[in-house]
Amino acid sequence: MPRAGGLYIAAMPPIHMPDPRLKRQFAAGKAVACHWLALGAPVLAELAADAGAQSVVFDLQHGRWGRDALEDAVAAVAGRAPTLARSADASDFAIGSALDAGIQGIIVPMISSAAACAQVVAAARFPPLGHRSGGGARPMADFPAYRQATAEALVVGVMIETAEGVAAAEAIAATPGLDLIFIGPSDLSLALGAGPGSAAFDGALARVLAAGKAAGVPVGIYTADAAQAAARAAQGFQFVVAASDTQLNRATAKTIWDAWPV
Repeated sequence: MPRAGGLYIAAMPPIHMPDPRLKRQFAAGKAVACHWLALGAPVLAELAADAGAQSVVFDLQHGRWGRDALEDAVAAVAGRAPTLARSADASDFAIGSALDAGIQGIIVPMISSAAACAQVVAAARFPPLGHRSGGGARPMADFPAYRQATAEALVVGVMIETAEGVAAAEAIAATPGLDLIFIGPSDLSLALGAGPGSAAFDGALARVLAAGKAAGVPVGIYTADAAQAAARAAQGFQFVVAASDTQLNRATAKTIWDAWPV
């Protein structure tokens, strides 16, 4: 596979075109695991793709990604795994600029109402389906084809991670143009004052999962490791985190130094 600047540049699909595989897998009812990347290093995205990651998520909310690094990382993964980003926030700019980098899906944090969800969908889609601005080097390489591809392949997701979001789960799931609901368990636990294993927390997860299934929208959840990801997938969650760069580096370093002879 050819390289540019030490990074893989895949020929198929073109890096400016959305990858339809993720949406097809969701439609088939399959669970998809992702490699979550927060450290802002394109080489770690390349290594994740080398390892066979089913999909890759760039964390622009809590991670260290800048625009240049993000675009390099997208090029490193292109054609080998679908790419998504958790946007910094729900603003039109945060959503549009992430998509302009060439990713194939967006996950927007802290969405607590159907109205806010509809705004996310509108920010991610071009007219007449929304109000996204056309631009970015990759989309503009062949904008008519890109615009058509986004209508068919782009994944628009929102995060439910507040008590208000759980209460509005059914209305959020019914939002036209929504492709994924993703639960943020840490913030949800903070909002509910209750964690995994409690009736309040587990009941909230069950309600969101049921709302998604009733509306035909896949529901995912952030998971800490591969074992937890497999367990959540068995419960019916269709998008889970099998690995993260932060966790892998921390766990490997701790294993080495805990065993190092004094």
